[in-house]
Amino acid sequence: MSNEGKTRVTTLRGMVEGSLGAGRECLVVIYGGTLGRKYELFDDVVTIGRDPDNGIPIEVDCVSRRHARIETHDGHKFAVDLKSTNGTYVNDTAVSRERLKSGDLIKIGDTIFKFLAGANIETAYHEEIYTMTVTDGLTQVPNRRYLLEYLEREFSRARRYGRNLSCLMIDIDHFKQINDAYGHLTGDYVLKELATTLRRRIRREEMFARFGGEEFCIVLPESDPESVREFASTVRRLVETHPFEFEGSKLQVTVSIGVGHLNQSMKDPHDLLKTADDRLYEAKRHGRNRVTG
Repeated sequence: MSNEGKTRVTTLRGMVEGSLGAGRECLVVIYGGTLGRKYELFDDVVTIGRDPDNGIPIEVDCVSRRHARIETHDGHKFAVDLKSTNGTYVNDTAVSRERLKSGDLIKIGDTIFKFLAGANIETAYHEEIYTMTVTDGLTQVPNRRYLLEYLEREFSRARRYGRNLSCLMIDIDHFKQINDAYGHLTGDYVLKELATTLRRRIRREEMFARFGGEEFCIVLPESDPESVREFASTVRRLVETHPFEFEGSKLQVTVSIGVGHLNQSMKDPHDLLKTADDRLYEAKRHGRNRVTG
């Protein structure tokens, strides 16, 4: 009798041992609509696509009906693109077939999975869930929650010891037009590329985070206002001159920046953020691609 007609019975002990044993792999959604969901890769072939009968369904328009699959060969997992319209990416590189390593990021449409493998997969999964609470899944920089926790500490320290504290609010100019003209995958690329470019300029004691949407924030402790303004101008020029190119399209990307400095009238960190945000919108009202504050 064929095994296909049999019902597989799995004991609770078997489930636990299997989840912790070597060779058990999974995909975890770190960016997208089902954030945090874990898909166990028990089968030799797991399909991903827009059709609901896929092993991993992603019901959004930018995903093909049969977009990709995860297949097993010689004990290894491979990501295989199924001639999808928008491609399958492993660590930001378009692939047709790629062997996966634990920690690899797989992007399909607007969803990003992290591939986890190894003996301690459950530990790795729970660590990943914690990381997701403080990290933006798309850009892999700290998120708003972590930024606010950091700013709360630095604000209290600056007030207590009478030290400087400044905040830059950065907004991508005409970002909606980029999405409308080139699509959301290009928009995602711009966000990731900008984050990667700016992160290299941030020192250990500073904070760079995605504030939300197309807005980013940099917090600069113990820097005098003039140095902060010079740094903000450097950031603006860095973005303006950076080559943004995605799938053959060259994009001109600029940012507007608002700068806020701590003063004695501010009662909490939100006052500093509001000052920087007000200056940001002043920069946008006066023509964009400029620094105000």
